[in-house]
Amino acid sequence: MQPQYRGYAPGPPPPGGGGVGQPIGIAPAPHHHQQGPPPPQPQHTQVPLPPQAQHGGGPGPGPRGGQHHVPQPRRGGIGPMMSAGPAHHQLPMTQAQIQQESHRREAVNHLAKLRSRKPTDKTLPDGVEETLVGEGDVAVAYKKLRDFERRLDATMSRKRLDIVDSVNRNAKRYKTLRVWITNTVEDQYWQNNNFNVDSFDFPSNLESTYRVKIEGRLLDDEDETNKDEDDENKMDTSEDNNKAVTKPGAKPVSAKPGQRYRFSHFFKALTVDFDQPTASGRIPVDTTSIEWKKPERTPAGSNLPASADFDELTFKRHGDENVNITINLHRHEDPERYELSPELSDVIDMSEATRQEAVAGLFEYIKLMKLQEDDEKRNFRCDDLLQKLIGRESGHIPQLNEYVTPHLKPLPPIKLSYTIRVDQEFHSAPDAPKPTIYDIRVSVDDPLRSKHLVPFIHNPSYAQTLREIHQLDESLAVLIQAVGDSKAKHAFLTSMANNPVNFVKNWLSSQKRDLEVILGEATRAGAAAEDPVGDEWRRGGKGSVWDSSNARESVNLLLSKQAGGFR
Repeated sequence: MQPQYRGYAPGPPPPGGGGVGQPIGIAPAPHHHQQGPPPPQPQHTQVPLPPQAQHGGGPGPGPRGGQHHVPQPRRGGIGPMMSAGPAHHQLPMTQAQIQQESHRREAVNHLAKLRSRKPTDKTLPDGVEETLVGEGDVAVAYKKLRDFERRLDATMSRKRLDIVDSVNRNAKRYKTLRVWITNTVEDQYWQNNNFNVDSFDFPSNLESTYRVKIEGRLLDDEDETNKDEDDENKMDTSEDNNKAVTKPGAKPVSAKPGQRYRFSHFFKALTVDFDQPTASGRIPVDTTSIEWKKPERTPAGSNLPASADFDELTFKRHGDENVNITINLHRHEDPERYELSPELSDVIDMSEATRQEAVAGLFEYIKLMKLQEDDEKRNFRCDDLLQKLIGRESGHIPQLNEYVTPHLKPLPPIKLSYTIRVDQEFHSAPDAPKPTIYDIRVSVDDPLRSKHLVPFIHNPSYAQTLREIHQLDESLAVLIQAVGDSKAKHAFLTSMANNPVNFVKNWLSSQKRDLEVILGEATRAGAAAEDPVGDEWRRGGKGSVWDSSNARESVNLLLSKQAGGFR
């Protein structure tokens, strides 16, 4: 059935114009002598016509003694968005809503402050192992565990990214689809015992027919291992690794429960062509081609209809002579694969590929042959093979998809030949009917992807595990901060115990500098080490700060600037 196309039904013109002789979106400009409010302006921003052109009348009285008012064209381009309707004023908030919004903002700010104050460093301070009494190995073991944790996190992150990339690439593996083709006969002349071929008294309801059954099953791994036992009976029929074999007494294997891929899954169309004439030279009675096309999957439905999900296809025709037929199987692959032209096949060394594989192979060839230009990496030079492919001396890498498209052709159908036997000799054999078996190499999704990889990525416990690890990291950071505080207290008390006089003197000097910086009495706030009120700046003579080359250079520079200012 041919698809039906529906056009747009004729209807009334859009309101506000659109007829012959009047542009859409242009309204007449009002005269100044007209009474009443001006007509509403349209929302289209086009240049209005002069009043004479719109009304066809002569010049009218203007506001300035005969001058005519011509509206200026409105500026186009990017501008402020104007509302088409009346402005809707927002209702004022009540006092309760204002207080609720204030409390919400305060809570958000409080949480932000708490997050900013949380410690994040999980590294032990230097020298902690020296302060531990009898447990210095604990700090060394912690540092080793931290180093092992970093390497473990890096490895797990890299492996997870590899798994995600493998799932996104939709890796395929190849399996064997076995196809059985058989036929049975009904009401043949040799099947009617009381029928005399020399008599002209034929029954009115007697008509020879035959029934052809095409059945396909996807072999399991153990079946593929054992299928080579009868290789002596097999014969190669095509270049696509399709193997035809006729085995006496071979029966189709039953589909296992829960089998995912069915025969119709691997093909988008199937046609059966009858050869003409027959072996005796006569034209067959019924040679109408058989055609099946997979219906499109509806967006709302997840499952295919029954007509697109089957393992067996059977058709019935009238005939009493052997007929040769050809079964054409059009492959259905996702993503779609194409047959490559000889020019593209010579470059990427592939006869069949998806569009993405062809583009990636072409880009790898350009990089391998070092054909990219040094100044502009997006451009490349063409060697002899690339010149045959794109027909020019140089190319642009962002246009690789356009270069590849003319060299992609739909895959040719897989052709399975079969002879429909209706003779008595064939069907009277003890092992009749003898099926013709074809083994077809098909691609399926990697079972590890759906069974292990996808559940691993979308495992709901992974997020919960990450939250638990984050909480443990926060607790560890708090403990490390406490260890750092204890280390600082230990250093403070140890320094005071070793030399109390110098420690107190240095500590008082440090506190004094800090207070001067806080009170703003220091000449250089925030630079206590360089503050001239410090003890090291109070001492003079040789060996002091004032005797250094930096001090002399700074004084000379200051004096030179002051002398230049006096001039």
